[in-house]
Amino acid sequence: MTKDEGTKDVVAAVAADTWSLIIRPHRRWFDLKLGELWRYRDLVMLFVRRDFVSVYKQTILGPLWYLIQPLLTTITFTIVFGRIAKLSTDGLPQFLFYMSGTVIWTYFAECLTRTSDTFVLNAPLFGKVYFPRLAVPVSVLISRLIAFAIQFVFFLAFMGYFAIRGANLQPNWWILATPLFVLMMAGLGLGFGIIVSAMTTKYRDLRFLVQFGVQLLMYATAVVYPVSAIPARFQPLLRVNPMTSVIEAFRHAFLGAGSISIGGLAYSFGFMVVLVALGAVIFNRVEATFMDTV
Repeated sequence: MTKDEGTKDVVAAVAADTWSLIIRPHRRWFDLKLGELWRYRDLVMLFVRRDFVSVYKQTILGPLWYLIQPLLTTITFTIVFGRIAKLSTDGLPQFLFYMSGTVIWTYFAECLTRTSDTFVLNAPLFGKVYFPRLAVPVSVLISRLIAFAIQFVFFLAFMGYFAIRGANLQPNWWILATPLFVLMMAGLGLGFGIIVSAMTTKYRDLRFLVQFGVQLLMYATAVVYPVSAIPARFQPLLRVNPMTSVIEAFRHAFLGAGSISIGGLAYSFGFMVVLVALGAVIFNRVEATFMDTV
């Protein structure tokens, strides 16, 4: 093919608008290419399968660890905070109180920690082939949602057991808001996670701080104690943490303990929206240049 023929082919392709990929020099702040992410949904589901299956691959107990982990954590909390420290549980069975907090917190924490490693862990893959980078954190949310669903059913089984034994449980219509609670947990985990993932391309120390920070944040949330156990003057400070209202609302909906603050939930939802928007902007800007620094 001569140079003139090649030029004619390019001109013809432009005229016919038959390009399969368009490379643009600039992207808008909120150009997240969600339509492109939908077209790559099969890839997202492959990532979901990879994340869900590979966690306990080549282990003896396999997927049973999804049940063993919250069970062991709940037993530990019951012994340490319930029997030894004798913290209040708002009149609920200690086991159920701690399991409810553990199941919710685990979903949020894993969404945060796993999405925070998006760029660092997937750099070899990102450097070889193009696909929407947002597919990785989205796949984490979905795979962790499957694990959350398994643990949530486990929690409901224990809830039924304690109800049969006469425990004073009072589920109410707020159960219908469960999808909203899950959305807020996922959004908060995604927002924090993608912000940290963007920053770790330059500052690797953040990977170590995230694990430590999530553990500290748990004790600043109503996971191992109810909000009512905190002096009234400190409760507004505790509710600055957006996860506090989510956990309290979840416990109130399924167990009937604690209280639901509409203002607190509205604050948590607004915080989540702003956090996801900010994270999306930062993620969008970093993904174009992160291969130069990661």
